[in-house]
Amino acid sequence: MGASLPPKEANLFKLIVKSYETKQYKKGLKAADAILKKFPDHGETLSMKGLTLNCMDRKAEAYELVRRGLKNDLKSHVCWHVYGLLYRSDREYREAIKCYRNALKIDPDNIEILRDLSLLQAQMRDLTGFVETRQQLLTLKPNHRMNWIGFAVSHHLNSNGAKAIEILEAYEGTLEDDYPPDNERCEHGEMLLYKISLLEECGFLERALEELHKKEFKIVDKLAFKEQQVSLLVKLGRLGEGEKVYRVLLTMNPDNYRYYEGLQKCMELCSESGQYSSDDIDRLDTLYKSLGQQYTWSSAVKRIPLDFLQGEKFQEAAAKYIRPLLTKGVPSLFSDLSPLYDHPGKADALEQLILELEDSIRTTGAYLGRQEKEPPSTLMWTLFLLAQHYDRRGHYDIALNKIDEAINHTPTVIDLYSVKGRILKHAGDLPAAAALADEARSMDLADRYINSECVKRMLQADQVGLAEKTAVLFTKDGDQHNNLYDMQCMWYELASGESYYRQSDLGRALKKFLAVEKHYADMTEDQFDFHSYCLRKMTLRAYVEMLKFQDRLHSNAYFHKAAAGAIRCYLKLYDSPPKSATEEDDEMSKLLPSQKRKMRQKQKKAEARAKKAEEKNEEESNATGVAKSGKRQHAKPVDPDPNGEKLLQVEDPLSETTKYLKLLQKHSSESLETHLLSFEVNMRKQKILLAFQAVKQLLRLDADNPDSHRCLIRFFHKVGSMAAPASDSEKLIWSVLEAERPDLSQLHGKSLEEANSHFFEKHKDSLMHRAAAAEMLYVLEPEKKSAAIKIIEDSANKPISTNGALGPVKEWKLKECISVHKLLGTVLVDPDAASRWKAWCAEYFPFSTYFEGHHSSVISKSAEDKICEVPQNGSPGHKEVLEKGPTHPLNGKLEAFKDLTI
Repeated sequence: MGASLPPKEANLFKLIVKSYETKQYKKGLKAADAILKKFPDHGETLSMKGLTLNCMDRKAEAYELVRRGLKNDLKSHVCWHVYGLLYRSDREYREAIKCYRNALKIDPDNIEILRDLSLLQAQMRDLTGFVETRQQLLTLKPNHRMNWIGFAVSHHLNSNGAKAIEILEAYEGTLEDDYPPDNERCEHGEMLLYKISLLEECGFLERALEELHKKEFKIVDKLAFKEQQVSLLVKLGRLGEGEKVYRVLLTMNPDNYRYYEGLQKCMELCSESGQYSSDDIDRLDTLYKSLGQQYTWSSAVKRIPLDFLQGEKFQEAAAKYIRPLLTKGVPSLFSDLSPLYDHPGKADALEQLILELEDSIRTTGAYLGRQEKEPPSTLMWTLFLLAQHYDRRGHYDIALNKIDEAINHTPTVIDLYSVKGRILKHAGDLPAAAALADEARSMDLADRYINSECVKRMLQADQVGLAEKTAVLFTKDGDQHNNLYDMQCMWYELASGESYYRQSDLGRALKKFLAVEKHYADMTEDQFDFHSYCLRKMTLRAYVEMLKFQDRLHSNAYFHKAAAGAIRCYLKLYDSPPKSATEEDDEMSKLLPSQKRKMRQKQKKAEARAKKAEEKNEEESNATGVAKSGKRQHAKPVDPDPNGEKLLQVEDPLSETTKYLKLLQKHSSESLETHLLSFEVNMRKQKILLAFQAVKQLLRLDADNPDSHRCLIRFFHKVGSMAAPASDSEKLIWSVLEAERPDLSQLHGKSLEEANSHFFEKHKDSLMHRAAAAEMLYVLEPEKKSAAIKIIEDSANKPISTNGALGPVKEWKLKECISVHKLLGTVLVDPDAASRWKAWCAEYFPFSTYFEGHHSSVISKSAEDKICEVPQNGSPGHKEVLEKGPTHPLNGKLEAFKDLTI
């Protein structure tokens, strides 16, 4: 570096490099300018000056200087290396790799460049290149531990575990017998555990177990040692030894459910389906009774038997488990018991048990068969549990009665209001649920969880403004929206995006959904620093797990929701593009002069409000830009498009969906929604074969799903209505469809009308299947609209068996009934039928605000008035709480919604 310079300037060049490494950028610039005064065309100095400017956020100048430097000295590995570092800082990893390779052509043994190249190859999963680079590094520096480990890991990632084991053994052969010293025992123990996990992965189980016992004294992490040992023993079929190890592990942590599951496997008492024979149940019961005597403080040893016990034994065990928790007052008890509701008959048993407990406490003040009195709070927690139980079974009126009784008993318990809000949400009254959640929040202003639940309820009720004001109570001062974004608060962004989408505010909805997508891109980038850190610190097992996690990162549920939401926004944007300026002018010209004036006044007011808000945000950012010391901090750039308006200005919304659709197809191929979206996109694009591929995937996943049926019928109806193929490509597509159609069992030997009729007969007891059949009947034969409506209206809300505690439960679900109402109103376009359906559903769902049920909070204007006014007892209403700031209510009850109780 700087070899072509005189000694004085060469020392200055070294100072530039040192200043860059120590982040003293101004000092480095000063030294660079001193060299460039005498040698203005010195390529390496120009490149280093550019790299320094890049760190000072002067990117345009940086790229110009680095390119000038490279042009002046194409044979310098420093210039190419710097150019690669510049690309790397902008996450242009493929371009950076090209630059590093050019640098290595000039200086093939440069360790620093090789190390940087290997990090990028690991990041981009260029595993073949990664192996080659790590081998070159090991050849150049064989006495460096990190090079040995890096070479082994590279082979492991490249699916060559056996070679990785050989490399690790060769590395161990270079060590002395008394290695490691005390300060390296942890790192060396981690390396040994990594090697044993590799042996296990490659199937060398006996060898792995032998190695584990041989190196036991060198492994510091004794818990990991035991877990690795028992894993090998079980895989080798040595279940007796495995049982002993699991019992040792239970002494270390008797609340670890995995250890109990492993113990059951070793005793051959494990069932994938959860079904056990009577002999197995007796053996399991004996096992857990003995474990319960040994670990009396463990909750897991008491809870697990509830999963396999039946009849009276279940009742007895459940009573022993529930009673102490009710006495203690554990709010999460129902969440703990809720998986039991999927077991046949156990919900009945639980209801009987809880009702007996309630009756006993009411009459005697104690549990049945006991003399000692229970504290008064036990009745309240029993009512609390019963309310959640009835909510789970869909009996919202009884659930509300129970929770109201609990609130009357103890008005100061926050969880009661949260659960009442949850019941109302399930019943369909979202505004009331949001108000109750806000009441709970106002009772404990320091609880972030309750604040977050309140925000979630508000977003579900489409109260986005109130939700934002509530959410920022737990953010730092300043730019609150950016603060939530910086915290990667994805649940908020998703819920907010869904709310904006429901309100047809596509710009803001897209803004939120794409923010979540950006978080996942950042997570992918965040792994970069760990490629060197994990090799240096020897956290090899965690490193490999992290890389595997990163490879399946986009299969996460949050990303799926965000990508699907963005695609739905673009589809809606394609179907209903925003009006152009000329169209808006044409509409304005049709208005009366008085209407025009009103419209202009509204626009001016909106512009004034937007300007005022912008000025306020600018003042806040200026205020927060100055620290307490008086020094100005680095201000964050202001968002130029806060409302997502620029996101709507796309020429082809369908092309924007491609990126997200490909990620969903790659990482969420087993999701029905992925292929439904693929079908919708490709039908609009006229990509016939891709749409057909989506239909086949839907039929593979769930042929009886109403949406799969819709797509199948719509596809072949669309194909049948298209003009005869003219070009060779069209003829080829048609020949493919003709060859594939007979293989579809749904259409084999049937017309579309017959297939739809068969689907209806097969699923005529299901509301959603009837709705799908009716919709497709209307699509195929529009003149039979009345028959299609009759199919829907003839469906009966029959009781269905649910293995539940409350006997039969009605089949119709609120969400399904809402979608049927929208179908009648927007697709079949029959306002009378939609009105009749709404009236029926208002009876079935009396709390639903959508259907204006007689117990909902929107049944009359007075409900809204009550929210705004201050009740007589001084407890603030919902809106007033948010405007004036929350205050603790005198009686702990939300007066605005007292009329919602039955």
